[in-house]
Amino acid sequence: MSTRKLNPIDRLLSEVDQALRVVHAKAPITGRLSPADSLIDDSSDNRLTEDEIKLSAQLMRVNHAGEISAQGLYRGQALMSKSEEIREQMKISAAEENDHLNWCETRLEQLDSHKSYFSPVWYLGSFGIGAIAGMAGDKWSLGFVKETEDQVGKHIDSHLNKLPKDDNFSRAILEQMKIDEAHHAEVAVEAGAAKLPLPIRKFLMPFVSKVMTTISAKI
Repeated sequence: MSTRKLNPIDRLLSEVDQALRVVHAKAPITGRLSPADSLIDDSSDNRLTEDEIKLSAQLMRVNHAGEISAQGLYRGQALMSKSEEIREQMKISAAEENDHLNWCETRLEQLDSHKSYFSPVWYLGSFGIGAIAGMAGDKWSLGFVKETEDQVGKHIDSHLNKLPKDDNFSRAILEQMKIDEAHHAEVAVEAGAAKLPLPIRKFLMPFVSKVMTTISAKI
């Protein structure tokens, strides 16, 4: 049986469905278990103070917001990509980022906290940026992925340093996320990523990231 090729309207409706799943429900995952699942018998959470729980929740909320943004970015780029191969690779990376999204959300629930209330804003804004990058051409779109993943890796490093020493669950999640983000950056480079102009790498992207992390940590 042949598979019907999606027309632009079909693809748009598919993206709307994906956005609703990511922002308001549980996003579809690859089937990987959370790295924290291996620590099921770990009682370290019982040693966390109220202040440490609050700090961990803030950090994981920022990471969750970052994964919401990653979903928007990848989906926007995939929608506008000229290459079917690049489009599929973007969707694979997006699926792996969905794992991160669900791991972070589960951890927030364990910490009796909440996702950023600005999640729809983070998704739509990133989707728009991803679509613009996709229209600029695949090499620039891939370059955007490379730079984004590099910056996310730096954020994760800073969060690992800030986490309470007894928060083994959050630490396990972030360490696996760091590995995955580095892999996504490598895939982008192998696929032909171009180096973004200096003003975008050093000023625009860090500024946007700072706004998102500052707001999502609190709201």
